[in-house]
Parts: sequence; C-alpha cells; structure tokens
Amino acid sequence: MRLEPELWDALLEICDRERQDLSTLVRRVEMMSEEGGRTSAVRVFVLNYFRAAATEAGHISAGHGALSRRHIAGHAGDQPSPAAA
Repeated sequence: MRLEPELWDALLEICDRERQDLSTLVRRVEMMSEEGGRTSAVRVFVLNYFRAAATEAGHISAGHGALSRRHIAGHAGDQPSPAAA
C-alpha cells in the first residue's frame, strides 16, 4: 500500500491510540469500507478519524484559523493541481 509519509505517521498514531497493530487496523478499515480500494479506504479513514477528534479548542491551540504555509505545504513531491496553477 502506498501512502504519503504524513499518512503513514497518522495511521501509526491511530494504531497507538487504539492499541491495535497496523495489519489488524487496516483489515478492519477494509471491512468497514463500502467501495474503493484499500489505500483509498485508509486515506478516508485517517481523515475521518482526525476530523472526528478535532475540537474548536484544539484548533485554537494549534494556531488554526489563518492558514500558514506550513499547514498547506505538503511534502516535497507534491505538485500543484492544474486547477491551482
């Protein structure tokens, strides 16, 4: 399964929080997913997991509200989409 390094980090953080090994968690995600492949299901799961955990207090503490370049930069291999260019 190919994921960006940031998604691997997030997935491993979820494993720690949920006290599950990686293979068990991925199998559970696949079983819960209604469509798409494994990688897509994992990406959606990671996004939904952290969205559900996000609180207003957490956003304020993290300095969210005015997007900084650090938050939107992505990793070095990212290229802007044609619509953004």
